[in-house]
Amino acid sequence: MEPSSIPESRAGKLPLVGCELALDFTNTSSGRGHHTHIEHLRTAENVVAWARHAKVLAPADGEWMLSALKADEGLAMRFLKRALALREIIYALGVEVSARRRAPPDSVEALAHIHAACIGKARLTPHGAGFVWSWAPQEAPIEAVLGPIALSALTLLTQADLSRIKQCQGDHCGWLFLDTTKNKSRRWCEMEVCGNRAKQKRHQSKLRKATVAG
Repeated sequence: MEPSSIPESRAGKLPLVGCELALDFTNTSSGRGHHTHIEHLRTAENVVAWARHAKVLAPADGEWMLSALKADEGLAMRFLKRALALREIIYALGVEVSARRRAPPDSVEALAHIHAACIGKARLTPHGAGFVWSWAPQEAPIEAVLGPIALSALTLLTQADLSRIKQCQGDHCGWLFLDTTKNKSRRWCEMEVCGNRAKQKRHQSKLRKATVAG
């Protein structure tokens, strides 16, 4: 694609349909492996836009992050590189698990290392009747965004029903989601988008067959 023809990043507007933070993060790349592929995390600022959209960062912390990234080009480059690396690790795990295949050991190990590094800069803070891990962007800007995502992915692998992790069956989609339906019947990232496209495709196929038969 020519630069002028590349669609604007929708990082801050993407549908959060993964039902789990880590899976929503993998869905910041659309149409993987196809000519329709769109990368929404092209800059460090795009990552911040998504993190604010997904409520990983509070508005004030998001503004601070943008200022810090603008002032430190090296930080921005490291942030984007590490964010994309984590996303691809989680995506690789999600694709294999959704296909009922063995999770890649190297991806599992990589996720564990990232999680450990992030937890090393986290604090246990009171939340309701218990405690949660939290990160201060001013102290650990990269970990403040990647920490909650890595924790979400690790929690999925260790506590979730892995048979509920699925990949959208829509043409040129491939988004991942956690099927929270009672009978595990969900097939699409969004019924209104990929589901309707599949219906239209089936309808057109029937019309063509009917025309040939007639």
